[in-house]
Amino acid sequence: MRTSRVPLAPDFFAKVRLPFPLAETLPPQCYYSRDFYDREVEHIFMKVWNFIGRADHIPLPGDYFTLDFVGVPIIVIRDREGGLNAYANTCRHRGAKLVEGQGNAKVLVCPYHGWSYDAGGRLIAAPEMQHTEGFDRACYPLKRIRLETWEGFVFINFDLGAESLMEYLGDLPSTLASYRFGDMKQAGRVEYELDCNWKIYAENAMEAYHVAMVHAKSLQKLKRELPPVVPSRGNWCGLHTRHDGSRALLAGETGFPAIRGLEGLAALGTYYTLIYPSTMFGCTIDCMWWFEVHPLGPERMRLIVGSCFPNETVQRDDFEEVVKRYERRWATSVREDNDISELQQKGIRSPYAEPGRLSHMEELVHRIGNWIADRLTEGEQRQESGVQKRSAV
Repeated sequence: MRTSRVPLAPDFFAKVRLPFPLAETLPPQCYYSRDFYDREVEHIFMKVWNFIGRADHIPLPGDYFTLDFVGVPIIVIRDREGGLNAYANTCRHRGAKLVEGQGNAKVLVCPYHGWSYDAGGRLIAAPEMQHTEGFDRACYPLKRIRLETWEGFVFINFDLGAESLMEYLGDLPSTLASYRFGDMKQAGRVEYELDCNWKIYAENAMEAYHVAMVHAKSLQKLKRELPPVVPSRGNWCGLHTRHDGSRALLAGETGFPAIRGLEGLAALGTYYTLIYPSTMFGCTIDCMWWFEVHPLGPERMRLIVGSCFPNETVQRDDFEEVVKRYERRWATSVREDNDISELQQKGIRSPYAEPGRLSHMEELVHRIGNWIADRLTEGEQRQESGVQKRSAV
Protein backbone atom coordinates (compact mmCIF):
# COMPACT_ATOMS: atom_id res chain seq x y z
CA MET A 1 0.00 0.00 0.00
CA ARG A 2 1.29 3.44 -0.93
CA THR A 3 1.64 5.92 1.93
CA SER A 4 1.84 9.70 1.97
CA ARG A 5 5.04 11.40 3.13
CA VAL A 6 4.19 15.12 2.97
CA PRO A 7 1.66 16.20 5.62
CA LEU A 8 -1.37 18.24 4.64
CA ALA A 9 -1.05 21.96 5.32
CA PRO A 10 -2.61 22.91 8.69
CA ASP A 11 -5.22 25.10 6.97
CA PHE A 12 -5.96 22.69 4.11
CA PHE A 13 -9.53 22.03 5.30
CA ALA A 14 -10.08 25.45 6.92
CA LYS A 15 -12.89 26.61 4.61
CA VAL A 16 -14.46 23.15 4.50
CA ARG A 17 -14.77 23.30 8.28
CA LEU A 18 -16.57 26.64 8.37
CA PRO A 19 -20.24 26.55 9.48
CA PHE A 20 -22.44 25.21 6.68
CA PRO A 21 -23.82 28.58 5.45
CA LEU A 22 -20.26 29.89 5.02
CA ALA A 23 -18.39 26.75 3.98
CA GLU A 24 -16.75 25.78 0.71
CA THR A 25 -16.40 22.44 -1.05
CA LEU A 26 -13.27 20.31 -0.77
CA PRO A 27 -10.34 21.66 -2.82
CA PRO A 28 -10.37 20.33 -6.41
CA GLN A 29 -7.18 18.29 -5.96
CA CYS A 30 -9.05 16.10 -3.48
CA TYR A 31 -10.84 14.63 -6.50
CA TYR A 32 -7.84 13.77 -8.67
CA SER A 33 -4.61 13.84 -6.65
CA ARG A 34 -2.90 10.46 -6.28
CA ASP A 35 -1.36 11.60 -3.02
CA PHE A 36 -4.73 12.58 -1.56
CA TYR A 37 -6.29 9.31 -2.73
CA ASP A 38 -3.49 7.33 -1.08
CA ARG A 39 -4.21 9.14 2.17
CA GLU A 40 -7.88 8.16 1.86
CA VAL A 41 -6.99 4.52 1.31
CA GLU A 42 -4.61 4.51 4.27
CA HIS A 43 -6.69 6.47 6.79
CA ILE A 44 -10.26 5.77 5.64
CA PHE A 45 -10.86 2.65 3.55
CA MET A 46 -8.30 0.51 5.41
CA LYS A 47 -9.79 1.56 8.76
CA VAL A 48 -13.59 1.58 8.40
CA TRP A 49 -16.44 -0.81 7.65
CA ASN A 50 -16.90 -1.07 3.89
CA PHE A 51 -20.16 -2.37 2.42
CA ILE A 52 -19.76 -5.15 -0.17
CA GLY A 53 -23.29 -6.40 -0.87
CA ARG A 54 -25.93 -8.82 0.33
CA ALA A 55 -25.42 -12.17 2.03
CA ASP A 56 -28.06 -13.78 -0.20
CA HIS A 57 -25.86 -13.01 -3.21
CA ILE A 58 -24.09 -16.27 -2.28
CA PRO A 59 -26.82 -18.38 -0.60
CA LEU A 60 -25.36 -21.93 -0.76
CA PRO A 61 -22.39 -23.60 0.94
CA GLY A 62 -19.35 -23.17 -1.29
CA ASP A 63 -20.79 -20.12 -3.07
CA TYR A 64 -18.21 -17.36 -3.40
CA PHE A 65 -17.59 -14.02 -5.05
CA THR A 66 -14.40 -12.00 -5.42
CA LEU A 67 -13.58 -8.32 -5.49
CA ASP A 68 -10.57 -6.05 -5.43
CA PHE A 69 -11.23 -3.35 -2.84
CA VAL A 70 -8.78 -0.41 -2.87
CA GLY A 71 -6.20 -2.73 -4.38
CA VAL A 72 -6.74 -5.68 -2.01
CA PRO A 73 -7.92 -8.90 -3.71
CA ILE A 74 -10.63 -10.50 -1.54
CA ILE A 75 -12.73 -13.64 -1.66
CA VAL A 76 -16.03 -13.99 0.24
CA ILE A 77 -17.23 -17.58 0.60
CA ARG A 78 -20.00 -19.39 2.46
CA ASP A 79 -18.78 -22.40 4.50
CA ARG A 80 -20.49 -25.74 5.15
CA GLU A 81 -22.14 -24.42 8.32
CA GLY A 82 -23.66 -21.51 6.40
CA GLY A 83 -21.34 -18.83 7.73
CA LEU A 84 -19.74 -16.14 5.59
CA ASN A 85 -15.98 -15.71 5.54
CA ALA A 86 -13.75 -13.11 3.91
CA TYR A 87 -10.12 -13.86 3.06
CA ALA A 88 -7.27 -12.24 1.24
CA ASN A 89 -7.49 -13.78 -2.24
CA THR A 90 -3.80 -14.59 -2.11
CA CYS A 91 -2.18 -18.02 -1.92
CA ARG A 92 0.05 -18.51 1.13
CA HIS A 93 2.71 -20.11 -1.06
CA ARG A 94 3.84 -17.46 -3.51
CA GLY A 95 0.92 -15.09 -3.56
CA ALA A 96 -1.07 -15.98 -6.67
CA LYS A 97 -4.77 -15.11 -6.85
CA LEU A 98 -6.77 -18.22 -6.03
CA VAL A 99 -9.98 -17.52 -7.96
CA GLU A 100 -11.69 -14.75 -9.92
CA GLY A 101 -15.31 -13.85 -10.52
CA GLN A 102 -17.90 -15.86 -8.64
CA GLY A 103 -19.06 -19.47 -8.46
CA ASN A 104 -19.25 -22.47 -6.17
CA ALA A 105 -16.32 -24.53 -4.93
CA LYS A 106 -15.85 -27.14 -2.24
CA VAL A 107 -12.14 -26.41 -2.32
CA LEU A 108 -10.22 -23.32 -3.43
CA VAL A 109 -7.28 -24.54 -5.52
CA CYS A 110 -4.43 -22.23 -6.41
CA PRO A 111 -3.94 -22.36 -10.20
CA TYR A 112 -0.17 -21.94 -9.83
CA HIS A 113 1.05 -24.88 -7.68
CA GLY A 114 -2.15 -26.53 -6.48
CA TRP A 115 -2.20 -25.45 -2.85
CA SER A 116 -5.81 -26.02 -1.75
CA TYR A 117 -7.96 -24.43 0.95
CA ASP A 118 -11.40 -25.21 2.35
CA ALA A 119 -14.13 -22.62 2.94
CA GLY A 120 -12.89 -22.23 6.50
CA GLY A 121 -9.57 -20.97 5.13
CA ARG A 122 -7.57 -24.03 6.19
CA LEU A 123 -4.77 -25.27 3.93
CA ILE A 124 -5.80 -28.87 3.20
CA ALA A 125 -3.35 -29.81 0.44
CA ALA A 126 0.13 -28.61 -0.50
CA PRO A 127 1.62 -30.90 -3.18
CA GLU A 128 5.23 -31.98 -2.62
CA MET A 129 5.58 -29.87 0.53
CA GLN A 130 6.10 -33.04 2.59
CA HIS A 131 9.67 -32.83 1.35
CA THR A 132 10.16 -29.36 2.84
CA GLU A 133 11.77 -29.58 6.26
CA GLY A 134 9.55 -28.43 9.13
CA PHE A 135 6.59 -27.51 6.95
CA ASP A 136 3.25 -27.57 8.80
CA ARG A 137 0.03 -27.00 6.80
CA ALA A 138 -1.72 -25.67 9.90
CA CYS A 139 0.61 -22.67 9.91
CA TYR A 140 -0.54 -21.46 6.47
CA PRO A 141 -4.28 -20.74 6.46
CA LEU A 142 -5.70 -18.00 4.28
CA LYS A 143 -5.42 -14.55 5.83
CA ARG A 144 -8.82 -13.70 7.30
CA ILE A 145 -10.44 -10.29 6.83
CA ARG A 146 -13.03 -9.09 9.34
CA LEU A 147 -16.57 -9.59 8.10
CA GLU A 148 -19.79 -8.69 9.90
CA THR A 149 -23.39 -8.46 8.73
CA TRP A 150 -26.41 -6.34 9.54
CA GLU A 151 -29.83 -7.58 8.41
CA GLY A 152 -28.33 -9.39 5.42
CA PHE A 153 -25.93 -6.59 4.41
CA VAL A 154 -22.24 -7.57 4.37
CA PHE A 155 -19.36 -5.35 5.49
CA ILE A 156 -15.60 -5.90 5.72
CA ASN A 157 -12.93 -4.14 7.73
CA PHE A 158 -9.16 -4.46 7.32
CA ASP A 159 -8.44 -3.03 10.79
CA LEU A 160 -8.38 -5.70 13.50
CA GLY A 161 -8.63 -3.02 16.18
CA ALA A 162 -11.64 -1.19 14.77
CA GLU A 163 -14.98 -0.95 16.55
CA SER A 164 -17.71 -3.46 15.74
CA LEU A 165 -20.01 -2.89 12.77
CA MET A 166 -22.99 -2.11 15.01
CA GLU A 167 -20.96 0.46 16.94
CA TYR A 168 -19.87 1.99 13.63
CA LEU A 169 -23.45 2.25 12.33
CA GLY A 170 -24.73 3.95 15.48
CA ASP A 171 -28.49 4.50 15.36
CA LEU A 172 -28.93 3.72 11.65
CA PRO A 173 -30.24 0.16 12.33
CA SER A 174 -32.91 1.48 14.71
CA THR A 175 -33.83 4.34 12.37
CA LEU A 176 -34.48 1.92 9.49
CA ALA A 177 -35.66 -1.04 11.58
CA SER A 178 -39.25 -1.16 10.32
CA TYR A 179 -38.12 -1.96 6.76
CA ARG A 180 -37.04 -5.39 8.10
CA PHE A 181 -34.15 -5.76 5.65
CA GLY A 182 -33.49 -9.24 7.01
CA ASP A 183 -36.82 -10.34 5.52
CA MET A 184 -35.90 -9.01 2.09
CA LYS A 185 -34.28 -10.68 -0.89
CA GLN A 186 -31.80 -9.26 -3.37
CA ALA A 187 -33.64 -8.82 -6.66
CA GLY A 188 -31.12 -7.08 -8.90
CA ARG A 189 -27.45 -6.19 -9.13
CA VAL A 190 -25.82 -4.17 -11.93
CA GLU A 191 -22.19 -3.02 -12.17
CA TYR A 192 -20.75 0.06 -13.86
CA GLU A 193 -17.22 1.48 -14.14
CA LEU A 194 -16.94 5.25 -14.16
CA ASP A 195 -14.20 7.77 -14.82
CA CYS A 196 -14.77 9.83 -11.70
CA ASN A 197 -13.61 10.11 -8.11
CA TRP A 198 -15.64 8.20 -5.52
CA LYS A 199 -16.50 11.38 -3.59
CA ILE A 200 -18.13 12.96 -6.63
CA TYR A 201 -20.61 10.09 -6.72
CA ALA A 202 -21.24 10.04 -2.97
CA GLU A 203 -21.86 13.80 -2.87
CA ASN A 204 -24.20 13.64 -5.86
CA ALA A 205 -26.23 10.87 -4.22
CA MET A 206 -26.78 12.94 -1.09
CA GLU A 207 -28.01 16.26 -2.45
CA ALA A 208 -31.26 17.15 -4.18
CA TYR A 209 -29.95 20.33 -5.82
CA HIS A 210 -29.07 18.51 -9.05
CA VAL A 211 -32.39 16.71 -9.51
CA ALA A 212 -34.28 19.42 -11.40
CA MET A 213 -31.45 19.67 -13.97
CA VAL A 214 -29.92 16.21 -14.22
CA HIS A 215 -33.18 14.26 -13.97
CA ALA A 216 -35.45 16.80 -15.66
CA LYS A 217 -36.62 14.32 -18.31
CA SER A 218 -36.92 11.26 -16.08
CA LEU A 219 -37.92 11.99 -12.49
CA GLN A 220 -40.43 14.67 -13.42
CA LYS A 221 -42.32 14.51 -10.16
CA LEU A 222 -39.15 15.36 -8.22
CA LYS A 223 -38.93 19.13 -8.33
CA ARG A 224 -36.28 21.27 -6.70
CA GLU A 225 -37.25 20.54 -3.11
CA LEU A 226 -35.31 20.58 0.13
CA PRO A 227 -35.67 17.22 1.93
CA PRO A 228 -35.01 17.62 5.65
CA VAL A 229 -31.73 16.28 7.03
CA VAL A 230 -32.48 13.57 9.58
CA PRO A 231 -30.66 13.42 12.93
CA SER A 232 -27.98 10.73 13.02
CA ARG A 233 -25.59 9.17 15.48
CA GLY A 234 -22.73 7.11 14.11
CA ASN A 235 -21.02 7.02 10.75
CA TRP A 236 -23.93 7.93 8.55
CA CYS A 237 -26.05 10.86 7.45
CA GLY A 238 -29.36 11.10 5.64
CA LEU A 239 -32.33 12.90 4.18
CA HIS A 240 -36.02 12.11 4.35
CA THR A 241 -38.63 13.36 1.91
CA ARG A 242 -42.39 13.05 2.47
CA HIS A 243 -44.55 12.02 -0.46
CA ASP A 244 -47.21 9.58 -1.62
CA GLY A 245 -46.36 6.42 -3.52
CA SER A 246 -42.97 4.88 -4.30
CA ARG A 247 -39.84 6.82 -5.23
CA ALA A 248 -38.49 3.75 -7.04
CA LEU A 249 -40.83 4.19 -10.01
CA LEU A 250 -41.02 6.63 -12.90
CA ALA A 251 -43.99 9.00 -13.00
CA GLY A 252 -47.21 7.24 -14.01
CA GLU A 253 -45.95 3.73 -13.22
CA THR A 254 -47.63 1.46 -10.66
CA GLY A 255 -45.80 -1.09 -8.57
CA PHE A 256 -46.01 -3.36 -5.55
CA PRO A 257 -47.91 -2.89 -2.28
CA ALA A 258 -46.23 -1.07 0.56
CA ILE A 259 -44.01 -2.95 2.99
CA ARG A 260 -46.06 -4.17 5.94
CA GLY A 261 -45.37 -2.65 9.33
CA LEU A 262 -43.55 0.53 8.29
CA GLU A 263 -43.41 2.97 11.18
CA GLY A 264 -42.81 6.69 11.60
CA LEU A 265 -41.13 8.50 8.71
CA ALA A 266 -40.59 5.20 6.90
CA ALA A 267 -44.35 5.04 6.26
CA LEU A 268 -44.50 8.63 5.02
CA GLY A 269 -41.94 8.76 2.23
CA THR A 270 -38.32 7.87 1.45
CA TYR A 271 -35.04 7.83 3.35
CA TYR A 272 -31.83 8.58 1.45
CA THR A 273 -28.92 7.59 3.68
CA LEU A 274 -25.17 7.50 3.26
CA ILE A 275 -23.10 5.06 5.29
CA TYR A 276 -19.67 6.69 5.32
CA PRO A 277 -17.60 6.69 3.33
CA SER A 278 -19.33 5.62 0.12
CA THR A 279 -22.55 3.58 0.40
CA MET A 280 -26.01 5.01 -0.29
CA PHE A 281 -29.29 3.33 0.68
CA GLY A 282 -32.59 4.49 -0.79
CA CYS A 283 -35.48 3.16 1.30
CA THR A 284 -38.98 3.82 0.03
CA ILE A 285 -42.39 2.40 0.89
CA ASP A 286 -42.15 -0.80 -1.19
CA CYS A 287 -38.44 -1.64 -1.57
CA MET A 288 -34.87 -0.46 -1.06
CA TRP A 289 -31.91 0.04 -3.38
CA TRP A 290 -28.25 0.77 -2.85
CA PHE A 291 -25.26 2.41 -4.50
CA GLU A 292 -22.12 0.50 -3.56
CA VAL A 293 -18.97 2.40 -4.54
CA HIS A 294 -15.54 0.77 -4.88
CA PRO A 295 -12.72 3.27 -5.51
CA LEU A 296 -10.38 2.13 -8.29
CA GLY A 297 -8.02 5.10 -8.08
CA PRO A 298 -8.20 8.86 -7.76
CA GLU A 299 -10.28 9.24 -10.94
CA ARG A 300 -12.00 5.90 -11.40
CA MET A 301 -14.57 3.87 -9.47
CA ARG A 302 -16.84 0.85 -9.71
CA LEU A 303 -20.52 1.36 -8.96
CA ILE A 304 -22.77 -1.55 -7.99
CA VAL A 305 -26.48 -0.81 -7.95
CA GLY A 306 -28.51 -3.39 -6.09
CA SER A 307 -32.09 -3.72 -4.95
CA CYS A 308 -34.12 -5.66 -2.40
CA PHE A 309 -37.82 -6.40 -2.02
CA PRO A 310 -39.72 -8.11 0.80
CA ASN A 311 -39.79 -11.89 0.48
CA GLU A 312 -43.58 -11.86 0.09
CA THR A 313 -43.25 -9.43 -2.81
CA VAL A 314 -40.62 -11.55 -4.55
CA GLN A 315 -42.95 -14.57 -4.28
CA ARG A 316 -45.79 -12.85 -6.15
CA ASP A 317 -46.75 -14.40 -9.50
CA ASP A 318 -46.35 -11.04 -11.23
CA PHE A 319 -42.98 -10.16 -9.65
CA GLU A 320 -40.82 -10.70 -12.74
CA GLU A 321 -43.15 -8.55 -14.83
CA VAL A 322 -43.66 -5.67 -12.39
CA VAL A 323 -40.04 -5.47 -11.18
CA LYS A 324 -39.01 -4.38 -14.68
CA ARG A 325 -40.69 -1.04 -13.97
CA TYR A 326 -38.37 -0.49 -11.02
CA GLU A 327 -35.35 -1.60 -13.03
CA ARG A 328 -36.30 0.89 -15.75
CA ARG A 329 -36.38 3.72 -13.23
CA TRP A 330 -33.00 2.83 -11.74
CA ALA A 331 -31.35 2.30 -15.12
CA THR A 332 -32.59 5.71 -16.28
CA SER A 333 -31.63 7.77 -13.24
CA VAL A 334 -28.33 5.95 -12.72
CA ARG A 335 -27.29 6.62 -16.30
CA GLU A 336 -28.01 10.32 -15.79
CA ASP A 337 -26.06 10.40 -12.51
CA ASN A 338 -23.17 8.52 -14.10
CA ASP A 339 -22.98 10.96 -17.00
CA ILE A 340 -23.02 14.08 -14.83
CA SER A 341 -20.43 12.59 -12.43
CA GLU A 342 -18.00 11.93 -15.28
CA LEU A 343 -18.65 15.43 -16.62
CA GLN A 344 -17.86 16.93 -13.22
CA GLN A 345 -14.61 14.94 -13.08
CA LYS A 346 -13.52 16.39 -16.41
CA GLY A 347 -14.23 19.93 -15.26
CA ILE A 348 -12.73 19.69 -11.79
CA ARG A 349 -9.44 18.60 -13.38
CA SER A 350 -9.04 22.08 -14.90
CA PRO A 351 -6.24 24.32 -13.55
CA TYR A 352 -8.94 26.97 -13.24
CA ALA A 353 -11.14 24.90 -10.93
CA GLU A 354 -11.47 26.30 -7.41
CA PRO A 355 -13.52 25.37 -4.33
CA GLY A 356 -17.14 26.45 -4.65
CA ARG A 357 -19.78 27.71 -2.23
CA LEU A 358 -22.54 25.34 -1.15
CA SER A 359 -26.23 25.93 -1.74
CA HIS A 360 -28.76 25.51 1.07
CA MET A 361 -29.65 22.14 -0.53
CA GLU A 362 -26.16 20.68 -0.06
CA GLU A 363 -25.81 20.34 3.69
CA LEU A 364 -24.80 16.69 3.42
CA VAL A 365 -22.02 17.56 0.96
CA HIS A 366 -20.68 19.72 3.79
CA ARG A 367 -21.00 16.84 6.26
CA ILE A 368 -19.24 14.44 3.90
CA GLY A 369 -16.34 16.87 3.48
CA ASN A 370 -16.00 17.30 7.23
CA TRP A 371 -16.17 13.54 7.91
CA ILE A 372 -13.33 13.03 5.42
CA ALA A 373 -11.35 15.92 6.92
CA ASP A 374 -11.76 14.43 10.41
CA ARG A 375 -10.59 10.99 9.31
CA LEU A 376 -7.56 12.26 7.43
CA THR A 377 -6.37 14.75 10.04
CA GLU A 378 -6.86 12.28 12.89
CA GLY A 379 -5.01 9.63 10.91
CA GLU A 380 -2.11 11.93 10.14
CA GLN A 381 -1.89 13.07 13.75
CA ARG A 382 -1.68 9.45 14.90
CA GLN A 383 0.90 8.72 12.22
CA GLU A 384 3.00 11.77 13.18
CA SER A 385 2.78 10.80 16.86
CA GLY A 386 4.00 7.32 16.00
CA VAL A 387 6.96 8.70 14.06
CA GLN A 388 7.89 10.96 16.97
CA LYS A 389 7.73 8.04 19.42
CA ARG A 390 9.94 5.91 17.16
CA SER A 391 12.39 8.79 16.78
CA ALA A 392 12.58 9.21 20.55
CA VAL A 393 13.51 5.55 20.88
